[in-house]
Formats: sequence, C-alpha cells, structure tokens
Amino acid sequence: MKTHNVTLITGDGTGPELATAARRCLDAALAATPGAGKLNWTLAEAGVDIMDKHTPPTPLPQATIDAVRAADATLKAPITTPIGTGFRSVNVALRQMFELYACVRPCKSYPGVRSHYENIDLVLVRENTEDLYAGVEFEKGTPAAAELYDAINRLATDKKIKSARESTGISIKPISAEGTRRIVKYAFDYARANERRKVTYVHKANIMKHTDGLFKSVAETVAREYPDIESEERLVDNMCMQLVQKPELYDVIVLPNLYGDIVSDLCAGLVGGLGVAPGANIGEKGAIFEATHGSAPKYKGQNKVNPTAVILSGMLMLRHLGEQQAAEKLEKAVAKVIAEGRQVTYDLKPDRNDPTAVGTQEMADAIIASL
Repeated sequence: MKTHNVTLITGDGTGPELATAARRCLDAALAATPGAGKLNWTLAEAGVDIMDKHTPPTPLPQATIDAVRAADATLKAPITTPIGTGFRSVNVALRQMFELYACVRPCKSYPGVRSHYENIDLVLVRENTEDLYAGVEFEKGTPAAAELYDAINRLATDKKIKSARESTGISIKPISAEGTRRIVKYAFDYARANERRKVTYVHKANIMKHTDGLFKSVAETVAREYPDIESEERLVDNMCMQLVQKPELYDVIVLPNLYGDIVSDLCAGLVGGLGVAPGANIGEKGAIFEATHGSAPKYKGQNKVNPTAVILSGMLMLRHLGEQQAAEKLEKAVAKVIAEGRQVTYDLKPDRNDPTAVGTQEMADAIIASL
C-alpha cells in the first residue's frame, strides 16, 4: 500500500468546511478500493482569516509554502481574493511560485445538475504564468506609469495612447514562445493520454499580432508534431459564441491566461456553474488542485455550501497520484448522489428554498455511503 504525502490548504470563508468534506470523501474512496494507497495529510493555512496571526500580516505564510513544496500534491480549499484593493491573489502567487504553468479545468455534465445543456465534456487548458495575470501593472498617477506612458507613445508605431498621461493605468501582457510551446504541448499530450479527439487553440491574433500572433504561430508548429490529434484555431470572441451554440464540436481547448479565465467560467456555466467545476494546476515542481469558485464568506460556518467542486478537485488529485480506480469510484459516487437529488445542498435542488436540502457535511456523508 502506497502512502501519498498530501497538503490540505484549508482556505478561508467556507473553505475549512469544504476541506473537511473533501478530505473525508477522498479517504473513504481509497478505503473502499482494494489495493489503493492512503493519504498522509498535512494541514496548512492561507487566506484572510489567518493574516493577523503572522508578523508581518500575510495570507500565505512560509509554513504553508514549505508544506506545498514537501508534498506529492496539494488540495486547496477556496481563498478570498480582494477585488480592486488589498493583497494579490494567493492562488496566483502559488501558481507562479511553483511554476504551475498548466491550469486544467474539466467541464462535464452530471445528470441532476440544472443546465440548458446535456452531455458536455470539455477540458480547458489555460496557461498559468504569463499574459495579463503575470501582474506587470503600473498604477495611474505614479512616476512609473507616466514614464511608461511616455515610452509607449515614443516607441509605438501606431495606436499610441490617447488618454491623459496622469489618468492612465497600464498593464503589460507578456507571452513567450517558450511558455506557449509548453502549454500547447501539454494540451496535446493530455489529449493523447486521455484519448481525446481534438485540440482547439484560442487567440485574438487579428488584433494583438505580436502577442496573440506569437501564441497562434507557436501553437500551429506544435500541432504539426501531433498528426494523430485533430487541431484547429479560434478567435476568442468567436469561441465564446461557438461554445454557447454548439459545444459538442469541441473537446480540449488551450488558451492564454486571461482568455482561459473567462472561457473556463463560460464552460462551467454550460454544466451548471462553478459549484460542479473542479480544477488542477500542474507543473514540473508540483501540483495544486482546487475548486474554481470563491470562498463565499457570507456562508461561513453555516454548513450550507455545495462541496462538489472541491471533492471533484480531490478526485483529479487522486488521478494525478495514480489512484485511478479510487478516483473513478469517487466520481461515480458524486454523480449518483447528484442524480438522485435527495441528499444534496440547496443549490442543487430544483427549488433553492427546498426544505429537504442537506448541508455540506451531510452531502459528503451521502457520497461516502454511496461508495
């Protein structure tokens, strides 16, 4: 029996409740699978709820970073990211720190989840370290922003900035040939390993010719190395329309970071929302698995929120660790409980005010019983 060293980041808001539910389900799935290994859990903290415990205050303490580094894999519950102010995303920080360059987000239909679509089975592969999420920004009114404003207007051959110098914030979008090749190759390797039929690479090269144009040209080169996998390109705006109109035409979709962030949420909407959308962040230095939704702090401590996405993220972690049978068993148990529709949280009921809705831990109990 193999032991896997796993770090569990409990997050903030409703994160600790979801982490508990997921941990119980993963342990139960392995225990119910003959010959499966077991998980040696290390608990770690991150997020706004623990900032004041550290000097100076931080949402990502060094002990948590060390625990992620030492683990075979990490499962992370949701963590709040302030909008417009405050600290930068802990999620982004971890991805960059450990060079987790591939964000993998399967979007799959489960009977019983309300949606306008059926039989969706898409996988989004999103570049995780470059593009606008690299965080190269300059605040309006600062000397750095003013200097960059002047440099752009001096060096750019066309489309110079027309807004006022003192009121312009600036972001820089770096896309490299190396980073693009790495993520597109990952998408094709994933397609081949999982018997997927097609990879679609997404860009806006008609407008951003030297960044998205680079992404497009490198993707075309990589695609020629995989003659057994069908490939095609799409403009990101057209991709959004295509997914709403005819999602059945698509399979694996690979995108730069910002487009991937947007389109992956669109695809989650096709299958019923972020509550059933798991995620994985993979790199050569580690792997972190996380739900794609937020921490819902207004529901903190109420045992109310849907644990499905965190549990399915744990299922992806089991697959990453080589525990394929246990992962399959866990996914089937989750699907069965959702399809039956009795012991599910309020958001999975046809009427969100249904008094028969159960809590977070009770839904986890039902999944464990189904195993």
